[in-house]
Amino acid sequence: MAPPQGQMRPGRQLAVLGFIFVVLYLLVFFSGGASGSFKDRLEPKLGLDLIGGTRMTLEATNNVDGKPPTAENLEEARQIIENRVNGLGVAEAEVVTEGNRNIVISLPGENRNLDEVGSAAELRFRKVLKAADGSGTAAAPPAATAAPPGSVTPSGAASAPPSGSAAPKVSASASGGQGGMAPAPSASATPAPSASASASAAAPSASAAPVPASVEQQRKAVEQKVGAAAWQAASGLQAPADLSADPSLGDKLKPFSALSPQEVAVLPAQMQFNVPTIGCAQLDKRPPASISDPKQQVVSCEGGASKYLLDQAKVEGTDVDDADAVLDQTNAWVVSLDFTGDGQSKWTALTREAFTNEGQACDASALGQDGKCRVAVVLDNEIVSSPEIQAVLTGNSQITGSFNQKDASALAGQLRYGALPVTFKAQESQNITATLGASHLRAGLLAAGIGMLLVIIYAFFYYRLLGSVIFLSLILSALLVFGALVVLGRQIGFTLTLAGIAGMIVSLGVAADSFVIYFERLKDEIREGRSPRSAVPRAWIRARRTIISANAITLLSAVVLYVVSVGTVKGFAFALGLATVLDLVVVFLFRHPIMTMFARTRAFLSPRVSGLGRALPARSQQTQPRNPRAKEA
Repeated sequence: MAPPQGQMRPGRQLAVLGFIFVVLYLLVFFSGGASGSFKDRLEPKLGLDLIGGTRMTLEATNNVDGKPPTAENLEEARQIIENRVNGLGVAEAEVVTEGNRNIVISLPGENRNLDEVGSAAELRFRKVLKAADGSGTAAAPPAATAAPPGSVTPSGAASAPPSGSAAPKVSASASGGQGGMAPAPSASATPAPSASASASAAAPSASAAPVPASVEQQRKAVEQKVGAAAWQAASGLQAPADLSADPSLGDKLKPFSALSPQEVAVLPAQMQFNVPTIGCAQLDKRPPASISDPKQQVVSCEGGASKYLLDQAKVEGTDVDDADAVLDQTNAWVVSLDFTGDGQSKWTALTREAFTNEGQACDASALGQDGKCRVAVVLDNEIVSSPEIQAVLTGNSQITGSFNQKDASALAGQLRYGALPVTFKAQESQNITATLGASHLRAGLLAAGIGMLLVIIYAFFYYRLLGSVIFLSLILSALLVFGALVVLGRQIGFTLTLAGIAGMIVSLGVAADSFVIYFERLKDEIREGRSPRSAVPRAWIRARRTIISANAITLLSAVVLYVVSVGTVKGFAFALGLATVLDLVVVFLFRHPIMTMFARTRAFLSPRVSGLGRALPARSQQTQPRNPRAKEA
């Protein structure tokens, strides 16, 4: 079959390749996101291992109930963490799952503390039922329990109180004291009930509620550790024990002070609150999600010294529609909360309960300065603030406290993007300096340069003139890949890492394979008696299918690796696949047409210059017997 040599017009294919280069580099220099000098516009987006930055690994932990995280929960947590990181104003962050327990956060270009993005951020609004000293050695509830700075203020209107109060304050902010602290009235003014029916009704024992089997087993282990006498004494307490009145009780309860935060977390809420030897030092360090159940009463601390018994959560984080860090009228940073429609109704109902102290649920030790209940804003295991509710709030509200802009923005981001369905602990946090990243970049570029140089040296040594085709093809492929990396970095956020450079180095071998296939097929055609000019298109037709198949296998491997891999391996697979596709573009639009043009030159017919080597002399020997007149002469 005669080759379609007459139909080959290499100039058209080279023109198409030139058009691709012009469009690509117009995008490089003038597309959206291109700014600065021409040098700046030519810089691709580099990964953490090349320019430095922060990498943190978060490990999913089992909740108190012992249930392991599911794949769906892990992916949901990854998306929430990614939103939180992006909400910090951080660009180019990479958040990926690793295995079935870990989430890896990579932030190239800067070192930053990412501890807060992995917190559960479960927001709960709970009434403060009782207050006690949380030092761990208290004899009795303090005469005046002071609330640390922080309050909830309405950004909408406040309705009139249902009772006959004269003029309620529109703000729920505490007044007086340091930083707006609202001290509770003296316990002597209203005797604190101990074992009264009202107290019992207001705060039923949490141990009566059903608990998971794993928690029950942990409680039994704690009971054995503290001893039967201590456990029996703690179980019989109906209010915080007065150790000064009964010193022997202190000796019995002393083993509870030696419990770890994990062991304290499995105790009933009433026991955590009533046992004075359990202090805030233990409660504040309980594992994440220790008080996440909104249907249970819980114990939490504020300021590291005040221990509160909190009611069930009547309003949760899911009732918050939006949260923003803003400056209030005093130029203090606050977190503005916008509730959902149903959430606003719940919030209004909760503030009404607190304002009227419905059912006298709030103990005298927990009341605010004006005798109203306080509502604790609980984030995970910590109380952000516990303001006295001084009005029934029918509009959106604000969380105030000792916030700076960074803290307020971090809290708003946690609330805005929702609570994590899985609890995490920081397994590893690593800061990579820019100096180390630059060293990695130089090493990667040096490896890529050495790889390309070796291929070129081999090409010129073995193929001579044909080696120039290999050299020019690799240069064009490198320029295409580089331009594509710059554009993709701006459009889809692709970052070049050491693994990506490794993928490009591997692609050099794939490109070299296609050269070998084509050139060796060309030699075979010449050995079979065809002229170099006619051998070029015939060799292309026979080699084209093999080249496409080889590159398709490499591309398929890169796609599969990209889909199933995580982290930097994805960068390797993406770079390998990209370089393979662009190599095919160069093969069809440059290598084949340039070989057609070379075949029409005299240098191509010289064995020493063309690189065809022994193929041309072998052809001469094969054609010599076919000319008997020349033989006789």
